[in-house]
Amino acid sequence: MSVRLTWVQPEDLIGHELRQAAEDGRDASAVEARWLAAGGTRAPATAGASPTAAPPHLRALAERLLDELAAVPSPLAAAEPTSLPRIVRACPDWPSPGPPATVAPGFGERLHAAWLGRAAGCLLGKPVEKLPLSALRALARATGNWPLTTWFTAKGVPPALAAAHPWNRRSAATSLAENIDGMPEDDDLNYPLLALLLLKRYGHGFTTADVARLWLDELPAGRTFTAERVAYRNLLSGLEPPLTATHRNPFREWIGALIRADVHGWTHPGDPAAAAAQAHRDAVLTHTANGVYGAMFAAAVIATAASGTADVHRSLAAGLTVVPPDSRLARAVRFGIATARAHADFDTVTDRLHTAYGAYHWVHAVPNAALLSAALTHADGDFTLSICRAVSGGWDTDSNGATAGSVAGLLAGHPDRIPDRWTSPLKNRLATSVHPFDGIGFDTLAVRTHDLAHQEAHRP
Repeated sequence: MSVRLTWVQPEDLIGHELRQAAEDGRDASAVEARWLAAGGTRAPATAGASPTAAPPHLRALAERLLDELAAVPSPLAAAEPTSLPRIVRACPDWPSPGPPATVAPGFGERLHAAWLGRAAGCLLGKPVEKLPLSALRALARATGNWPLTTWFTAKGVPPALAAAHPWNRRSAATSLAENIDGMPEDDDLNYPLLALLLLKRYGHGFTTADVARLWLDELPAGRTFTAERVAYRNLLSGLEPPLTATHRNPFREWIGALIRADVHGWTHPGDPAAAAAQAHRDAVLTHTANGVYGAMFAAAVIATAASGTADVHRSLAAGLTVVPPDSRLARAVRFGIATARAHADFDTVTDRLHTAYGAYHWVHAVPNAALLSAALTHADGDFTLSICRAVSGGWDTDSNGATAGSVAGLLAGHPDRIPDRWTSPLKNRLATSVHPFDGIGFDTLAVRTHDLAHQEAHRP
């Protein structure tokens, strides 16, 4: 029996690279014709691997075609650079360096609320991850939970509907209202834990190579997905950054780097430029262009919200200052914000976003950044509305819920200002395979994050 290892098999990667080429303006029609004529198939729609192994000749052909596509330049490259100096030059409103960040009174409580918010938002989205929008809505409506206001539940869902739209297989046992017992493991929480280890081990001056070293030491390969798994494979093959992000990696503009950005923002309260620059060094291990911008955008939004002096709209505006304005991600964020402002009904907002960006893969950074920005704008700082809107919009539900919860938690400012129905089931306990954090409490994580922010604020 063959092992179907997700996210790294060439015969699956080629379909995703063909889609990426269409998105970034490269003419891949000849390559696509050769692939399909040889018997190749398109990329799996939702899963990380096709159900059966490709014959050896197809795998070899996929590897050659991946390399051919990598040599074709993108006409969007000038508007979507990856190096930090070029990104800064492309951003006319890049934030000016400010005075050294300070850690104001009450910052620890904001961090505690942010950790709890990230966990709650992630957990809310876990059971419906990978489901189409229509299925998500149908399951929630069947239990009287639409518009979404609380956890999903299987109780009351008609058997035929449950059979037609099964919950996420890995998450159903730990993320429905009837079975939540602490925060289960998820990559959306693993990466912030790794970021704490990164800053503790290497300091705020860490390099991208340091991120790679940390992953090889502390991150199990099986806990990586999409671009992160490809980069991990590339590291084990002897490649170094930035080739880890580009070699046979069609997921380089997906959401993975964005979900790693929180700690970079949390530890730079009020300094979006520094947060974005730090997130960039992390992101380029695995991502390029819009994938990197997603991380920088999130870090800047979070850093601004962490200051305790900005509302959600000012925070989103700060996030846009660190993204090249002509990039697809910046355009998507602006579209998400404008659409949310134009419509009182969030279902209408969601439908317009899916019409505009439905051709993208559900894990791509561009549609998810649009949805995240729309959800936060529409919720206007309200915690429950923020995570529920982010999840109810579909696509990468747990990741969007997590980032929305992080931002909304910071804006709430204190754990007691988050409704108890979101925090009590977490039981102040996080499961993880990242050593030594398994079973740790969110209050303890907030203290450790506060200490790292304090060290940065008082760095000579």
